[in-house]
Amino acid sequence: MTASEKIDQDIAGTEGWKGTVYARLRELIVASSPEMVEEWKWNSATWSRDGLVCSVSAFKKHVAVIFFKGASLDDPDQLFNSSLDGNTMRSLKILEGDKVDEKAIKKMLTAAMVFNASEKRVK
Repeated sequence: MTASEKIDQDIAGTEGWKGTVYARLRELIVASSPEMVEEWKWNSATWSRDGLVCSVSAFKKHVAVIFFKGASLDDPDQLFNSSLDGNTMRSLKILEGDKVDEKAIKKMLTAAMVFNASEKRVK
């Protein structure tokens, strides 16, 4: 099974509002770049471009978007609301009824890809 098929299966098995949010987040992530690669790592949907960008997972009471290098990214829209004290990662925890700020997510995806590309050039 490919990573994309595994993500399809995971979304299909996620009930209610969490499945809807998960599917929409995937759409935003995939649309953010034609070079974005879908992967299945650590039992989660994961996306990369020039390195890990983010992952999405549905939990019992929330959906989480984890930006792997979020601590290195500016967050002018205050998108991140979880893992704020981590050295590397930052996350967005979405609860039922939360308004998803798609514009801020798109900006953060772009920032993460730019960061990854700049790190790749330095190495």
